[in-house]
Amino acid sequence: MINLPTKTGVDGLTGTALIGVLTSVCSTGFLLFGYDLGVMSGVVISSYWLEQMGNPSTIMMSTITALYDVGAVIGGIAAACTTEPLGRKRTLILGTTILLVGVILMGSSYERIQMMFARVVTGIGIGYITSVTPVYQSEITPPEHRGWQLCCQLTSMIGGIVLTYWVNYAFYFYSGPIQWRFPLLFQGIFAIYVIFLTMFMPETPRWLIRHDPTPERGIEVLAKLRGLPKDHPVVLKEAQEIIEAIEIECDEEGTWTDLFKGHGISADKRLYLALGIQFMQQMTGINIVTYYAPTLFEVSLGMSQERALFFGCWLQVWYMIASFVTWYTIDRVGRRKLWISMALGQMIVLVLEAICVAVDNPSSNIAAVFFVFLYETCFTWGWMATVWVYPAEILPLKIRAKGAALATASDFLGNFLVVEITPPALQNIGWRTYVIFAALNLVNASLVWAFYPETAGQTLESIDMLFREYGLEKEEAKQGNGSQDGDVHAETRRGWTSALQWSVVPRADAAVQRVRREKRVASSVDAAESGHRIEPDAREQSMTESVEKKSAEERVERVVL
Repeated sequence: MINLPTKTGVDGLTGTALIGVLTSVCSTGFLLFGYDLGVMSGVVISSYWLEQMGNPSTIMMSTITALYDVGAVIGGIAAACTTEPLGRKRTLILGTTILLVGVILMGSSYERIQMMFARVVTGIGIGYITSVTPVYQSEITPPEHRGWQLCCQLTSMIGGIVLTYWVNYAFYFYSGPIQWRFPLLFQGIFAIYVIFLTMFMPETPRWLIRHDPTPERGIEVLAKLRGLPKDHPVVLKEAQEIIEAIEIECDEEGTWTDLFKGHGISADKRLYLALGIQFMQQMTGINIVTYYAPTLFEVSLGMSQERALFFGCWLQVWYMIASFVTWYTIDRVGRRKLWISMALGQMIVLVLEAICVAVDNPSSNIAAVFFVFLYETCFTWGWMATVWVYPAEILPLKIRAKGAALATASDFLGNFLVVEITPPALQNIGWRTYVIFAALNLVNASLVWAFYPETAGQTLESIDMLFREYGLEKEEAKQGNGSQDGDVHAETRRGWTSALQWSVVPRADAAVQRVRREKRVASSVDAAESGHRIEPDAREQSMTESVEKKSAEERVERVVL
C-alpha cells in the first residue's frame, strides 16, 4: 500500500538523505531563479526575437526584461501573505506552478504585449520561490550546516545562469524562432521537478509546532530530519528551543503592523536589516554583468555577437566555480567580513573596469574582460549566498515568513532599477556607469560595518535571545540603574568608533566567538574522553543530562498535549 504525501513527508526518508532531497528541491528552485536571470541575455540579441517583438527600442527592450523584476516584487509581497498560513511546502508548490504558466506564455509569445505579461507572471512565480526556499532550508537545517547548505541554493542559481548561457549559445547557430523559444521553454523541466518532489516532502518543524492542529507532527518531522528517535535528547533540546522561541513571541499578533514594532526583540530593526541587505546586493551592480554580459562585451568592448555570447558563457562558468569557495568560508569567516572585504574589492575592480573601458584600446579591452571575471569572483565570495542566508537568520519567527518575502521583494526592486537603467546608461554615459556602482559598493561596506550583526553559527533562537537581551539592557539604561555605567565603560573600551556602530554588532561578534570556543572545548573534551572509562565528573554530567532530558520531555509534552 502506498501512503499519500502528508505534512510529515513519506515514510523511510530520514536524516541526511531527507535533508539532501529537501536541499535539492530548494536548490532547483534557485536554479530556476538563475536561469531566468540569464535567459534574456541571449534572447534580447536574437534577431528573430527582435523581429517578433517589433524591433523594440533600447528603453523598451530593458523594460520588457525588467518587468520580470516587477512581477517578482509582486510575488514576494504575495508570498508574505501566504507563506505563514499555507506553510513553506504548499507556498513553494504554488509559486513554481505560477512560474510554469509564465514560462509557457513566454515561450509561445507572438507579440510584445504577451511577452510583457508573461515576464510579469514568471516574475511572480520567482518571487514566491525565492521568498520561501531560504526560509524552508533554514528551518530544516542544523545551525552548523545552515550556511553552506544555503550556499547549495546559490551555487545552483549560478548553475542556472551557466546553463542558460550555454543553451543560448548553442541555439544561436539555429535559424528561426527556435533560437529563442527553446531557451525560454527549457526551464519548465526543472519547474516540474520541484512541483513533483515537493509533494513528498515534509513541512518544517517550526511551522508545524506553531500552526498544525497536532503539533507533535513537528517533533516527528524534527526527529526525521535529525535521523534520531523522537525521545532523543538532541531532538528534545531542539524542540524545546523552538517552543521557547514561540513562547517569547506569543504576545505578538504577527500582523503587517507588527513588522514595524520592536516587541522587546527589535523586530522592526531586524526587518530593516533584512530589507537593506537584499537591496544593497543589487546596488553592487551585479546585474550589469548577469543580465547584460553579452551586451557589455558587444557594446563596451566591441566584440562580435557570437564572441560576446561565447565569453559570456565562460564568465558564468567561472562564476559557478568561484561560488564553491563560499561553501567553506560562509560559516568559518562569517557574513560581515565577507560583505565588507568583497564590497571594497568590487569597488576597486569597478574603478579599474571604468578606466579600461574609457581608454578603449586592444590592451585595455583585454584587461576589461579580466576585471569582469574578477568582479564576479568578489561578488560570489561576498554578496551572493550570504545575502540570501541573512534575512531568514536575522528575522524573528513570528515575522520570518512576511519579512523574508518583503526582503526578497526589496532585492527585486533593486534588481528592477539596475536592469532598467543599465542599457541606456551604458549607451549614454559609458564608463561612468561603473564609477557609480563603485561608489555604491563603498556605501554598502560602510553600512554593513556600522549596522549588521554577525549570525554565523548561531541558532535562530539564540539570535532572538541576543536582541531580547539588548532590549532589556536598553530599558534598564533608560531607568538609570547600575548597568548603564557598565555599558558606558564598555562603549569607551571600544573607542571612538562606538559612536558610529550599533551596539548589537560587537555583542553579536562576542556571541559568535563564545559559540566557537564552546565547540572547540566540547571537541577537545570528546577527544580526551574517547575510549576512557566514565569518571565521577562525567557520571555527574551524565546524570545532569538525564535530568535535563526529562525536563525537556515534560515541557514538550505540555505543548503537544
